[in-house]
Amino acid sequence: MVINEKWDKILEEEFKKTYFLELVSFIKKEYKSKIIYPKASDMFNAFKLTSYDEVKVVIIGQDPYHGEGEAHGLSFSVKEGIKLPPSLVNIFKELESDLEIKRTKGDLTDWAKQGVLLLNTVLTVEKDKPNSHKGKGWEIFTDYVIKKINEKEMPIVFVLWGNNAKKKKELITNPKHLVLESSHPSPFSYIYGFKGSKPFSKINKFLEENGKKPINW
Repeated sequence: MVINEKWDKILEEEFKKTYFLELVSFIKKEYKSKIIYPKASDMFNAFKLTSYDEVKVVIIGQDPYHGEGEAHGLSFSVKEGIKLPPSLVNIFKELESDLEIKRTKGDLTDWAKQGVLLLNTVLTVEKDKPNSHKGKGWEIFTDYVIKKINEKEMPIVFVLWGNNAKKKKELITNPKHLVLESSHPSPFSYIYGFKGSKPFSKINKFLEENGKKPINW
């Protein structure tokens, strides 16, 4: 498995474990027989774009978008030119309310390049079948990633939107880190805690207080 030098070193032993080898076997068969998103070359984009040493913020999503051409390996992000999914529309509404930044570009690669790890807990999905790769081993892998980031001495912001993400809070034990929780930005839960939560200004305030450059959202 080749992601980049630092992540490969950190994940080297994990790649050898039985569960991961079984996951790889399952994923290969899925790609051969079905339409799977994102495309295989984009599967580890979050890690390719945000190296371990550069992580400042972790935004945890569930599984990739399952519509055609949407997912490209970053949680909540869609490829350039794709219609914004409802959750991303609401994220951008909150961004405008919070920091008066009006963003229309759904590709969040620029966030990733600034140290925002856009991590889905499951990294693949079958077309039009949300959660179809849930429970296949990805959660063990991404939990390990969260634990390794938790070990960092540098203060990190973990952003947990929705109940699935909030379950990861137990993995974040280092008191140096900041955990921001709210309801999910989906239309079903937007008004029940996400709206008005001001995550973007809180993230930047914490980064600045800890001597780090804020994110240009």
